[in-house]
Amino acid sequence: MPSTPKLLTALIGCLVATVFLPSGTADAKSPNVVFFLVDDLGFMDVGVNNPDTFYETPNIDRLAERSTNFTNGYAANPVCSPTRYSILTGRYPTRVAATNFFSGKRPGRFLPAELIDHMPLSEVTMAEAFKQHGYRTMFAGKWHLGPSEEFWPTKQGFDLNFGGFSRGGPYGGKRYFSPYGNPRLTDGPDGEHLPIRLANETADFIADNSADPFFAYLAFYSVHTPLLAPKPLIEKYEQKARELGLDTRDAFADEEQVWPNAKQPRRVRTLQAHATYAAMVESMDRAVGIVIDRLEALDLMDETIICFTSDNGGLSTSEGSPTSNLPLRGGKGWVYEGGIREAFMIHAPMIQDVPDSCDVPVVSTDFYPTLLELAGLPLLPEQHLDGVSLVPLLKGKTESERDAIYWHYPHYSNQGGFPGGAIRVGDWKLVERYEDGAVHLYNLADDIGERDDLADQHAERVAKMRSMLHSWYQDVDAKFLRPKENGPMPWQP
Repeated sequence: MPSTPKLLTALIGCLVATVFLPSGTADAKSPNVVFFLVDDLGFMDVGVNNPDTFYETPNIDRLAERSTNFTNGYAANPVCSPTRYSILTGRYPTRVAATNFFSGKRPGRFLPAELIDHMPLSEVTMAEAFKQHGYRTMFAGKWHLGPSEEFWPTKQGFDLNFGGFSRGGPYGGKRYFSPYGNPRLTDGPDGEHLPIRLANETADFIADNSADPFFAYLAFYSVHTPLLAPKPLIEKYEQKARELGLDTRDAFADEEQVWPNAKQPRRVRTLQAHATYAAMVESMDRAVGIVIDRLEALDLMDETIICFTSDNGGLSTSEGSPTSNLPLRGGKGWVYEGGIREAFMIHAPMIQDVPDSCDVPVVSTDFYPTLLELAGLPLLPEQHLDGVSLVPLLKGKTESERDAIYWHYPHYSNQGGFPGGAIRVGDWKLVERYEDGAVHLYNLADDIGERDDLADQHAERVAKMRSMLHSWYQDVDAKFLRPKENGPMPWQP
């Protein structure tokens, strides 16, 4: 039985649909929606953002040619579950203490902030909003938004679910190959490759529902660890690295040390040359191509909104450190740009002459109101209250009504990132550390690598941005580090 808020919203949605749409269902001309979410893909991993990338992403680049590429697009958090929450709800994850990957409670000098382990059922997800207006909905891939079945996709607005459950990676069976050991995905032929299977399920769903509006959400497990890919593709990139003369023995540099007693110093990858990771990127890109090809074969591209993004930055400082995000600093698990700046593009065929690119800062909470407006459906401002519709930007506007974008990560990341928050206002970004309250100020237009700390030179700007950040903490009821038993007190804002 849905929660009371969901029932109330559903009733309102039905009333609105009755007034604006025939028979309470979506109009036959309502646009379809396909949403691609890639796990751990770095901003610099795709050709549209990095022409010199070692990886090959022709299908993503093909999509980019028909889309607006947001070059300052962000995830709401530097790790997975919180950003996934932000996309589906239009809210900052801090509002419900969903500030780390669910189950991530690793301590450091202090204990991390309190953390929930699921997306509340009271949220009216983007899928539910479309379903209320007659759309058929499906989910494929990684969910990681709740520990048990009551919190999985079919309880959150999706009619069908292929592979979404509690785990944050393909850790059962043969992992990225069938048999999968996944309770929400039947096994295919032995050795079947997971991203291709998920793409085929999505393409078949599109074909089966081509006569009616559909909402398809393909959240790849790729390119998350474990680092596994088809052998021929791995060999292809091993050969490519040799031909390019890439020396992987000197592919790392020092990074700051958050764990003072670590057995080995934290290092960050500086060179894209990891053959297995490159093969994983290409496999994922091929899967994107399968879905786009089906849309084209069914003559649906001009009737379908397509979004593409990632949940956090590329993995560059741990777990094999398979990619480099340079010139961006850090990666997954860090509030530096490498951890939060994402590939972020929207194909909106109902808008004429959309810009090829847009440099206005945007964030993952914005997809929800944007998609509703593009589809001609009523907005739900009490639900997606932290999202801003990007339709004006898609129509060529060059400024946003938003004052700032905020981040809050009161945890010690598995990747070595420090507990901290950040705020971006225009070209300026302020980073605040939660262990001691230290702050850093960067001008991203001049210093995208966040190496030149200007805090001492701009005291007034620091004070103003910090005040905005602290006011936001209060607005979203942010939680912070806690002391260990008989230990010192951490800094508090």
